[in-house]
Amino acid sequence: MGRRARQTDLHGWVVLDKPVGMTSTQAVGRIKRLFRTRKAGHAGTLDPLASGCLPVALGEATKTVPFVVDGLKVYRFTVRWGAETDTDDSEGRVIATSDLRPADAAIDAVLPRFIGLIEQVPPRFSAIKIDGERAYDLARGGEAVELAPRHVEVLSLARTGPTRDRETEFECECGKGTYVRSLARDIARALGGYGHVSALRRLAVGPFGEDDMISLDKLQELCDRTPDRDPPVDALRPVETALDDIPALAISQSDATRLRNGQPVLLRGRDAPVLSGPAYTTTRGRLVALVEADRGELHPRRVFNLPG
Repeated sequence: MGRRARQTDLHGWVVLDKPVGMTSTQAVGRIKRLFRTRKAGHAGTLDPLASGCLPVALGEATKTVPFVVDGLKVYRFTVRWGAETDTDDSEGRVIATSDLRPADAAIDAVLPRFIGLIEQVPPRFSAIKIDGERAYDLARGGEAVELAPRHVEVLSLARTGPTRDRETEFECECGKGTYVRSLARDIARALGGYGHVSALRRLAVGPFGEDDMISLDKLQELCDRTPDRDPPVDALRPVETALDDIPALAISQSDATRLRNGQPVLLRGRDAPVLSGPAYTTTRGRLVALVEADRGELHPRRVFNLPG
């Protein structure tokens, strides 16, 4: 039997360039094995059809996942005109067809309807829960799935090039809960026909973008360069990278101890910052806790157990 690899105590973010054909859960499993860590989680599912930005949190970084999940996302996707599928992408069964071959001018004319705060019905094959069951599990079991429309925000949506071979590429920036597959389906319906997503790539999630991404092959190559196939720690981003959108406060060691013990800290003095809402605290450059600021007092919400 081979020697079991020792577990590591690593904390931070790996911004994976997920390949097509792999589930997000499988991708996290690969990352856990490469970094030899027990605790990991991703910030926003990518379908097997999709590639691109999948931020994976290791160790104490998992406590910051909600901040990334709630961030804006950027997608590049291709719509194939003429057929709607039960999954709203190319992996599904065709359920309706049309002769739709829209001109680019017609496409551009309907896009403003899908920008701003819009109402959207999620795909039947989605992770949304219905009476405790995932919609995709019910749909795969042959049950009729009816999902209620939800309000989502699309900040920008534009065609990135001319239509070729019955396909058009788009790019959009959107908020939490937006389904690109639903956008493709609804754009086609607005044009008087049917369509589905044939290619999808996520370019950014919250603070993480294309320049941050690294492939599984590259991570494996970095491991193989070391005699003991050590985890590729140079690919890790700091835990606090996920917290770019909230204030940071430097506090004393005594205040850090109070927060770690679950006690609030009162900001004193004329120069004390006036804050309200979420923030994070550090002492001597070390991350201490996520806090909620309220009338000059910091209340600990999540405490970090990071090595000194």
